[in-house]
Amino acid sequence: MQVHRNAKTTPSMRALIVHRVRQEQWSPAQAAAAAGVSVRTTHKWLRRYRLGGRPALEDASSRPQRSPHATPAAVITRIIELRQAGQRIWLIARAVGRPASTVSAILRRLGVERPRSPQPPVRRYEWPHAGDLVHVDIKPLARIKGVGHRITGDLSTKQRGIGYEYAHVAIDDATRLAYVEVCRTQRGDDCAAFLDRACQWFADLGVRVWRVMSDNGKGYLSNAFAAVLAQRRLRHIRTRPYTPRTNGKAERFIQTLLREWAYGRAYTSSRGRTAALQRWVMFYNRQRPHASLSYATPWARFRAA
Repeated sequence: MQVHRNAKTTPSMRALIVHRVRQEQWSPAQAAAAAGVSVRTTHKWLRRYRLGGRPALEDASSRPQRSPHATPAAVITRIIELRQAGQRIWLIARAVGRPASTVSAILRRLGVERPRSPQPPVRRYEWPHAGDLVHVDIKPLARIKGVGHRITGDLSTKQRGIGYEYAHVAIDDATRLAYVEVCRTQRGDDCAAFLDRACQWFADLGVRVWRVMSDNGKGYLSNAFAAVLAQRRLRHIRTRPYTPRTNGKAERFIQTLLREWAYGRAYTSSRGRTAALQRWVMFYNRQRPHASLSYATPWARFRAA
């Protein structure tokens, strides 16, 4: 029950008024003065108590007993049917001959929402061998010149106008082994150089990379990136536009990277943050359990392959 914020009495105070008059023999004027209400109000609650007992002291609905202009039940049923069929409110209003505001109020009161458009089923995949597919992606990181608002929670410490650097990531589809660098830009030259070093890092582990998946960023469509693809004989797979889930392993890895490395502690400079990167990547690859690998580490998956 919600009591109006300006109400002089609550159900407990009303019961006390009734008790004082009926049991303690107070006069209605005395009970009214003690409760800070009028004598008329005291008589109102006494009358309601005589008619309905203790439940009658609760707040009653202000809705009238008769509503001649209420929307008929058949129309409400039709409104619900049309909404569940995915119709917009203005179309429903025209179909049932009622104002759109009335239709909206009915749907809101009944908690009927427009059905969401069906989402395509999640298609999970995993290539069988290390190097079959490597996902690459980029995450911009604001440069640091002091502990910022993400750590302190104080927006007044937010730094502006100091530029960005870019975390380039490469993650193997089969094992989740990750290679990460912080580069100055996300242009084609830096994307190409990162891909070349990532492929060499995997090669040092004995892994031949065959395919690379990326989004359609300009750096990945550059001539420099294409040259590295051709030199290393890599097949380039690009995600569908506006479909980041296609490259979901890289997207999910970036979330972990930000939470545990980039924002995991208070850095006082960009250089300090970058210096901590490789130590965290080593921890991720060799010690951190991975839920999608049945809580094995990427390194354990790689060794078992």
